[in-house]
Amino acid sequence: MKYLMMGLAVATIAITSCNSGKDTGEIKKTVSDTTVAPAPVATATDNTEGSMKEMVAQYLQMKNALAVDNGKDAAAAGNAFVTSMGTMSKTSLSGDKLKAWNDLSDDAKEMAEHIGTNAGKLEHQREHFDMLSKDMYDMVKVFGAGQTLYKDYCPMYNDNKGAIWLSEVKEIKNPYLGKKMPTCGSLKEEIK
Repeated sequence: MKYLMMGLAVATIAITSCNSGKDTGEIKKTVSDTTVAPAPVATATDNTEGSMKEMVAQYLQMKNALAVDNGKDAAAAGNAFVTSMGTMSKTSLSGDKLKAWNDLSDDAKEMAEHIGTNAGKLEHQREHFDMLSKDMYDMVKVFGAGQTLYKDYCPMYNDNKGAIWLSEVKEIKNPYLGKKMPTCGSLKEEIK
């Protein structure tokens, strides 16, 4: 009984202290010290990396679609690429990275738009994919890709002037010659 009375007395004092407004700073401190921290908010750097990963994925979809002569899927990936470019956060980019983005992004966007609006014109899509591939190679070198990529080279494309492309696999799947010569080309560089 003695312990019961003592417990009631302590509880009464605690309730009275909370309701009286005394030590409210101390109560707030105790509450905040025991709360669970919120999930981290995505930073601009996270958005930059996420946007690059999306652009790389869509670029690879374009490449794979062109390798099997599928202009419709290449167009869909081109349009998705343009959308992803719009989500790139430029506020966290350092001076050199911001300059690189400004130098490359307009051209890359224009190439992807051409691919996106020309679903029935494979050769036209491939011409723009050639230019987009050069921009993507430079972007990946500056911003990273979030995965290992391979720089491949087709010596026969564009009247034997050649062209590069990026791939997610070592196996050659030529987007410029498609089903006519799917394995024409060689691996030139591994990009980690």
